[in-house]
Amino acid sequence: MKHYKNLAELHRENAFPPPENPLFSIYKCDHMCSMGDREFTSDFYMIGFKKIIAGQILYGRTKYDHESGSMMFFKPHQVIEMKNLEMDEDGFLIFIHEDFLNGHMLHDTIKKYHYFDYETNEALHLSPSEESTVWELYHKIETECHNNQDEYSRELILANVDTLLKYSQRFYKRQFLNRTEISGKTVTRFNEEINKYVANGLLATKGLPSVHDMAARLNISAGYLTDVLKQESGKTALEHIHIYLISEAKNRLIGENRSVSEIAYALGFENLSYFSRLFKKEVGISPNTFKKQLLN
Repeated sequence: MKHYKNLAELHRENAFPPPENPLFSIYKCDHMCSMGDREFTSDFYMIGFKKIIAGQILYGRTKYDHESGSMMFFKPHQVIEMKNLEMDEDGFLIFIHEDFLNGHMLHDTIKKYHYFDYETNEALHLSPSEESTVWELYHKIETECHNNQDEYSRELILANVDTLLKYSQRFYKRQFLNRTEISGKTVTRFNEEINKYVANGLLATKGLPSVHDMAARLNISAGYLTDVLKQESGKTALEHIHIYLISEAKNRLIGENRSVSEIAYALGFENLSYFSRLFKKEVGISPNTFKKQLLN
């Protein structure tokens, strides 16, 4: 598998013009925009915009959903593959080496955007007005890259990249709402999967379900799951897991003649004190107090 450590090599092997900066580059695609038709990894963050009419993009194990104009976000060291791509309009690619972010606030901020970890059917689908905003920011970045760069260039480039990422976060929130009819209510699907997890006895064999477990069952990434649930319900995936488990714990404390510790272990908790703290946080009283009140 090919790994790109520097932009000069990436540009050369994919017949792109040489980069203006060794750590940051942009490339405007003219209907055709593939990268070697093979799997590769890199030391770069990659941001792409494409309207694809043929071919496919694979990120990790999965294909990107690209029914309309789509933005895609890749982080360093992820496996990417672009095959036989044809587009009905121009697109672009932005490459940001990790070192280009050193000493800048974006070095830490970029890691907080979950969409760099999205995988399946999770590309950002833009409306026409959103496309216009994205292209406007692209052209500002392009101007800074292709003019004679000076001491202000890096700061201006990264300021516009930061703005692009913030807009992308906003557009994703709009997409979570607008595409609900396509994907189905995630909260409902999530609860169905956690019900199956418990019904199949996996609490006893695998322990507490993790966010990654539930995301895999829904065939989406953990970051996307958390963001969609937060948008739909105001609570994260982990909070939904906790709510479910405490609800199940209350039911068992009422209906089963077993000790608090036995119920905690049956629910997958290896640590009784952790179960007790979580129960008290959600219910307001300890599980022992809860059980005693029922007995009285």
